[in-house]
Amino acid sequence: MDRLRIRSGAPWESIVAYSRAIRIGDHVHVSGTTALRNGSLVGEDDAYLQAQQCLANINHALESAGARMTDVTRTRIYVTDIDLWEDVGRAHREAFADIMPATSMVEISRLIDPAMLVEIEADAYVSE
Repeated sequence: MDRLRIRSGAPWESIVAYSRAIRIGDHVHVSGTTALRNGSLVGEDDAYLQAQQCLANINHALESAGARMTDVTRTRIYVTDIDLWEDVGRAHREAFADIMPATSMVEISRLIDPAMLVEIEADAYVSE
């Protein structure tokens, strides 16, 4: 089965050897996605804005793989402070209120950049 690799240009992709997203058949897997836009962090000190940008980046990766946000079946949310769950959850709800994917939100000690507060992964199933 063919494998479509989507790259975002994030500096860590070539260092770590990963793709922003992979599509194999009807399945799309989007890697942990942060709030970088054009190489700069969006929403420093604002978990809501960071989550919105993470989701915008996920949307772009999905579209590049021939999928849509409505195809998302599962997300995984990583936050550096679980007390920020409501802000992150609000952005997630705005993106997925009608979709209601399975999800998890967990607190982690830190992300690759200390200013990053949230990282989100997504899996999608594209039914033609």
